[in-house]
Amino acid sequence: MDVKTYAAVTDVCARLAGRLPDDNLRSVREDYFGGEPVQAEATLLLTMAYENIGITTEERDLIASTLEDPHSADLAAVPHVDEVPPVPYRFSAIAPTSAPDPTKADIVLTADAARHGVRRVRRAWREPLEGAPDGAKWVYVLQTDGNADLLGVFSGLSSRLWVVLQEKWPLEVVVEGRPLPPYQAAAVTVAPQIWSV
Repeated sequence: MDVKTYAAVTDVCARLAGRLPDDNLRSVREDYFGGEPVQAEATLLLTMAYENIGITTEERDLIASTLEDPHSADLAAVPHVDEVPPVPYRFSAIAPTSAPDPTKADIVLTADAARHGVRRVRRAWREPLEGAPDGAKWVYVLQTDGNADLLGVFSGLSSRLWVVLQEKWPLEVVVEGRPLPPYQAAAVTVAPQIWSV
């Protein structure tokens, strides 16, 4: 995969956060990073078609630019929307008392963050609104410098969480100072910083 395509798939994954189910998006990101673009494309396109997740013309063009066959029937089966739908979650700095304790995940993520080029770790509680694909959970936003491989950071740190704790918290990796897609922007707005370089 060339650099331009890799950047495009990274952008596609960021744009679809909050719209694709967490596990499907995790698989897409890990497959792209792991050099399995055919598997990633299949998961991405089939999930969007099956779950009726609409994409804008701009998003369709971006996705088509990453496909071996830009006129794929699987892409044609994905619904069209005129504009990006609102984020189907509400984010908060504070979780309800019944929420799982994130302390162990905080420790695992912050211990390896700098090695992956992460400059700040933020955490927010996510509550689903009507139509959200997933339930309430902690979400981590990892802010990197401009040189980081965002899919690599995601894959490395989400794998570390799984190996050490058998936990799968949603991780969003963003470049500090760059404009963010709606999901990440909504999370960052309220997410307190729990670690920084």
